[in-house]
Amino acid sequence: MNHWQPLLISISEAEKLRDQLDADSLLGAALRAQITTLEKMLAQPLNIPGHGEAGGQEHTQHKQNYLGINLAGRLFLITGETRYFDYALALLNGYAAVYPALGSATSKDSNSPGRLFHQTLNENMFWLYAVEGYHCLMPSLDAAQREHIEVNLFRVMADDALHQHTQDFDIVHNHGIWSVAAAAISGYVLGDSSLVEKALYGLKGDSESGGFFAQLSQLFSPDGYYIEGPYYHRFALRPLLLLSEAIERRQPELEIYRFRDQIIRKTCEALMLTAFPDGTWPALNDSSKTINIRDDGAVIAASVCYSRYGHNRQWIAAAQQQHTLWVSASALDLSDALQKSPAQPLNWGSVALRDGPEGTQGGIGILRSDAENQDMALLWYGQHGSIPRLHSALNHGHFDGLHLSLFSRGREFLRDYGFGRWVNVEPKFGGRYIPENNSYCKQTVAHNTVVVDGQSQNHGDSLEAEKRWGEPHFFVTKNPAEQGMSARLKNYTPGVGQQRTVLMLSLPELSSPLIVDVFRLNSAQPHRYDYCLHHLGQFVRTDVALKAASTLKPLGEDHGYQHLWDCARAQIAAGDSALFSWLDGDSYHTLVSAFPEGGELIMARTGANDPHFNLRSEPALLLRTHGTNAIFASVFETHGVFDEATETSLDARGKVERVSVVSYDDEQTELNIFFAASRTLNVRISNRAAPAAQDAFSVAWQSVSPLNIPES
Repeated sequence: MNHWQPLLISISEAEKLRDQLDADSLLGAALRAQITTLEKMLAQPLNIPGHGEAGGQEHTQHKQNYLGINLAGRLFLITGETRYFDYALALLNGYAAVYPALGSATSKDSNSPGRLFHQTLNENMFWLYAVEGYHCLMPSLDAAQREHIEVNLFRVMADDALHQHTQDFDIVHNHGIWSVAAAAISGYVLGDSSLVEKALYGLKGDSESGGFFAQLSQLFSPDGYYIEGPYYHRFALRPLLLLSEAIERRQPELEIYRFRDQIIRKTCEALMLTAFPDGTWPALNDSSKTINIRDDGAVIAASVCYSRYGHNRQWIAAAQQQHTLWVSASALDLSDALQKSPAQPLNWGSVALRDGPEGTQGGIGILRSDAENQDMALLWYGQHGSIPRLHSALNHGHFDGLHLSLFSRGREFLRDYGFGRWVNVEPKFGGRYIPENNSYCKQTVAHNTVVVDGQSQNHGDSLEAEKRWGEPHFFVTKNPAEQGMSARLKNYTPGVGQQRTVLMLSLPELSSPLIVDVFRLNSAQPHRYDYCLHHLGQFVRTDVALKAASTLKPLGEDHGYQHLWDCARAQIAAGDSALFSWLDGDSYHTLVSAFPEGGELIMARTGANDPHFNLRSEPALLLRTHGTNAIFASVFETHGVFDEATETSLDARGKVERVSVVSYDDEQTELNIFFAASRTLNVRISNRAAPAAQDAFSVAWQSVSPLNIPES
């Protein structure tokens, strides 16, 4: 007897979704788009290949097949179209016929292979998608059909996961979320409560060493920030939400959406909170530069959170920017709200998110302007994104404490390089992380922070890095025109204290907010300090005498310097400042930085010691000084417009001309920012421990002109 129970879509919900087939709604459009995708799959010959390389033809076909099973099963439930049923069943029967006899696939890295894929992660993705698609067919299958598929496919997958790949099943990591989600959903479908229990509470049943509840308790801070950063956060969110929906429907007594003070809502919101205004995510830790909020995990999050946690209008704006919805019952309310709501910008506002399971391991600060362009500044001071003591696969962290990213006019103009990888591009190092991911991308010099003595933070050692994290100093955002954040690092380099303060000042004189960046370093011993900045675009001008290198040589021998060409240098006298301006897209950006003790401006470019041309060729700027204590006081001004089609260039020169440091010590940093027309902006920053918001910083014009910005 078939005791079928709905997993993610009930019969009545399927009927409601069927009504959307011809509806002029975002949900209707998403449903029709899925049907179009499935119809293209049906037009191709059925193909169940054997083993292949990561990202190769076989890998891609297996991925298309599990997506096809899932799409066809769901769409059969919604539309009743028998061709979809036949397609999904044919694929399931095909895999059930070959799966038990398949040996392990070929793996070229440290991850254990599955039977279809080079790593168990992809095997678990197949398992989750295929078993959910199968569930939609079950009411139309007889006992013999169900037994063939369940015994020869899903039971074998479960046995492999729980016995052969135990270390991957009980891992607290994004791979682990996929494994337990696949197992739990399979357990629900097969009526196997023991499998569900192991997936939810771990093989030991302690909810600590493994299992879904261990993932929810250990990988996310109380604010919802995910240890490995936004790129892996959005990937982990997809199985997390699919399993949460299944739990809520099958075991509502667990109150999954209330667990840990609504951690599922918080982590969905935290992911969206970190996104740049154009929807892309910052490249914290190993990260792509292109993944954005149209990713499946974020799309599912919009529907689930709007449905389960009240009708937060930010999710309406998110769905408008995503231009799609998750085809599910959860999306019905959101789709209806979208039809009734005018277009609105997505702006979660300025926010500080804590890191670590208890929220005590640093965090991330984000300042956003409330203007239409939504400028954004991001300061990173959380824990290292690698925890090798938990599992060798949890190794995506970068040595980037106090990294800064800046965004204006639709572009990230002070950038993080991101990871070194071509995902699933098999000819390029098998689609895996390239060697330069470790030798350059993870190193401190590849980020917008300070390198001490040419060595990465914590000596580039993950075991050392996981012992330390930054400390928040202040976060002040009450006045949208004067926002500021500050954080500190201790002993990332032995004996060196570091403090970075970032202000976002909206001045009537400027078309975009002025970013003030003050990086202070303290030490009893002398050091070489390199303030590193990474940008794109074309160099425009500088006010210092550059000397281009006649022969290109690497900047150093290790810690990432070996991959940077030393292109040009300029000497800066003590007390002077340096101006450096570039054009990126249609906007000009100008950096003006003070050199109280003098130093060098170094223009560099990635690509040295890269025989296989794995790295992108991008510019970098290093401001270098020496001493015990040191300070880099800089401003970033976005200005002007360039339109090549009309040969128009306006305001190509910024209004900031010079920056000087008046004084700095453990009590206060004071600097003057000199503008055109003999106007000077005085900035004072408190360096005391935990200053009150009203004492954290102040800005004031020093001229006979009336004050043009509100007082702090």
